[in-house]
Amino acid sequence: MTGMARRGGDNSEAGQNGSGKNGSGKMVRKGDLPTKICAQCGRPFTWRKKWERVWDEVRYCSDRCRSEAKKA
Repeated sequence: MTGMARRGGDNSEAGQNGSGKNGSGKMVRKGDLPTKICAQCGRPFTWRKKWERVWDEVRYCSDRCRSEAKKA
């Protein structure tokens, strides 16, 4: 088995991005994340990491809803 690359989905190493931990290192469940109602379609949507700094400004659940709102 020499020369064979290690295979498998072992993601147990510490410090990986997207590990589901908040800033203090505690796990956050998906059910505990904040939600909002989309201003265009009326469906609920959940906080995303990419919205972390602008969560108060987020109004739409998707690019599609945002573009449809601009058309109307």
